[in-house]
Amino acid sequence: MAPKTVLITGCSDNGIGSALGKVFHERGYHVFATARNPAKMSWLGGLDNVTPVKLDITKAADIKAAVETVTKATDGKLDYFINNAAKNHFMPVLDVEVDAVRDLFESNYFGPLSTTQAFAPLLIKAKGQVSFITSISGYVNTPWMGLYASSKRAIEVVADTLRLELAPLGVTVLTVVTGGVKSSGQTYFDDLKLPEGSLYKGVEETILSRAKGGDGMPRMETLEYANAVVDEMEKGKSGKFWYGEFAEMVRQGTTAVAVPLEAMDSQMIQGTGLDTWKP
Repeated sequence: MAPKTVLITGCSDNGIGSALGKVFHERGYHVFATARNPAKMSWLGGLDNVTPVKLDITKAADIKAAVETVTKATDGKLDYFINNAAKNHFMPVLDVEVDAVRDLFESNYFGPLSTTQAFAPLLIKAKGQVSFITSISGYVNTPWMGLYASSKRAIEVVADTLRLELAPLGVTVLTVVTGGVKSSGQTYFDDLKLPEGSLYKGVEETILSRAKGGDGMPRMETLEYANAVVDEMEKGKSGKFWYGEFAEMVRQGTTAVAVPLEAMDSQMIQGTGLDTWKP
């Protein structure tokens, strides 16, 4: 019997995507591991039953080619499709260039939407599952992360709707609301700086430190996270799975009980610079 199949977007080294790929491979799946630059997937070295695929989820030609690759290799079926690829972003709302926000949504919203539409026929044929890796940041108002958070929450609304629309077709939809997890996401901001004239220059060093992971937030080991997530995916459930550091706390604080806005605001500004800074 042919092994079950999974395609994961955003599988560059030392990230959530590569960790998920490793776990699925260990469990006997054929893994289609994708990245904009396949050379950055060195973790694939020496592994059998893994197909590297070049895929920039913002490019229609790449998506079309990826669908063709999987279709030929699997007789048009795909058991699991995981929307993991995304772009991180850190910047005060008043300072961000609007074109940068459009670019952010191309990666974090329109990209997953486009790839899900493209792979849907393969998932329907397999009666498989599509998953979206989202973020607890979409449920809390963390300073400097508002635009990233809004992009992740927006695609989560799409996932929640798809869950209903795909159910009659036999496809489940899982949203993984992710807390703190160790990944390469904190390494993208070496050249980050606030624009000249920013009103927040007084806390710029704090903002830059937090962008690089210096927020004091504990982060779960990536493979620990990946094993738990794959466990949940294999159950074939639809809905939300909250996992990672602080995920359960955020779930309870924002969806299980009513939290006064003032209390949430007071908590979320701690350590961001806004708790002590006076312009």
